[in-house]
Amino acid sequence: MLEAAQSAEYPARVVAVGADRQADGLAHAEQFGIPSFVVPFTSFASRESWGDELLAQLREWQPDLVVLSGLMRLLPAQLVAEYAPAIINTHPAYLPEFPGAHGVRDALAAGVTQTGASVIVVDNGVDTGPILAQRRVPIEPGDTEATLHERIKPVERELLIQTVRDIATHTIDLKEFR
Repeated sequence: MLEAAQSAEYPARVVAVGADRQADGLAHAEQFGIPSFVVPFTSFASRESWGDELLAQLREWQPDLVVLSGLMRLLPAQLVAEYAPAIINTHPAYLPEFPGAHGVRDALAAGVTQTGASVIVVDNGVDTGPILAQRRVPIEPGDTEATLHERIKPVERELLIQTVRDIATHTIDLKEFR
């Protein structure tokens, strides 16, 4: 996303990168000169107080769209209420198949021949929001959770870049999901 957003032809810009802990994405943002912030979940007594601080950080940056990618926590309802439907997330499965934190492992355990990647609007459920984009990824003989996840990640990234483009150019109108 950071690479795509640097192109003059790409219709969106990244204003900040945030995380709930130290993460590779923060260093990546620094390489691109993008400001970043961390709101450590473990520093707060409750999900709601963590959400209040996260919401305060987001308000400072005034994003038109909040993109989650790799955040493995449910957002507090007050944050979802303020930004929805302009919050999207990637998921390493072809939703509604295999929602939750272990979509890749669950697909392998189910013995299916394909899974996928999805981009959804975030709601208050676990991977239950409206699906904006998705693509199938075959499961190959001998795949492990790690090898399959590595093949899904580039598909997630491509879908995310295209979905943000489609939102920015109004090909996807998030108002439809209010």
